[in-house]
Amino acid sequence: MLTIKHVSKTFNRGTINEKKALRDVNLHLEPGDFVTIIGGNGAGKSTMLNMVAGVYPIDCGTIQLDGVNISRMPEHKRAAYLGRVFQDPMMGTAADMGIQENLALAYRRGQHRGLGWGITKKEKERYAERLKILGLGLEERMTSKVGLLSGGQRQALTLLMATLKRPKLLLLDEHTAALDPKTAAKVLEVTENIVGSDHLTALMVTHNMKDAIRIGNRLIMMHEGHIIYDVAGEEKKKLKVADLLEKFEAASGGEFANDRMMLS
Repeated sequence: MLTIKHVSKTFNRGTINEKKALRDVNLHLEPGDFVTIIGGNGAGKSTMLNMVAGVYPIDCGTIQLDGVNISRMPEHKRAAYLGRVFQDPMMGTAADMGIQENLALAYRRGQHRGLGWGITKKEKERYAERLKILGLGLEERMTSKVGLLSGGQRQALTLLMATLKRPKLLLLDEHTAALDPKTAAKVLEVTENIVGSDHLTALMVTHNMKDAIRIGNRLIMMHEGHIIYDVAGEEKKKLKVADLLEKFEAASGGEFANDRMMLS
């Protein structure tokens, strides 16, 4: 479903602020893979997601999505194939619009606009059914403005919007990092349910090692723009946090230094 070959990215090339964010990254995902990504600050986790999404152009290499070469495709065209949830709950929704209006925007992504009725009765029924998946009672508040929702409710809604059209690839960039532990656990539960029931392929950056081990069928660790560890299946299920720290030290030659990940 996703193939990244020899992709590199350097920011501010030739200046004192030059930063090699990705160094010859290679990654292949099969349809249905749910991959968690961990690593220290500046490891290249979010940069890799941004390269796939087309936020920044890659320096070299290729990115293929479901057999289509998207390496030079502009961001707005890639959006037709991707779903994305950001760390900030405020980024994925329109605060001054209602819940059903936000869902309608997501549902119409990539379609031509016309002069027909805005939201049909059949659509409202569909949205209500999808909202029930969240278990937050939002199906009873479909006309409420999204700006009135809590951060956790908005993030859950953003997740639903990102998967409404069943994207070829779902990108989750630390989408629970700004939430309190209880709300984060709920959003992760919803994430697992949606990815599993819709058979989606997903990449999830997380700072929580326990979540990275527990969730998904595969885990990769990044360091200084490289993928230094890739584990899947039964081997992944048997991992402990101590094992990840040991693997990091063995692969990188130094101690893991990320306070947020260690504390979580």
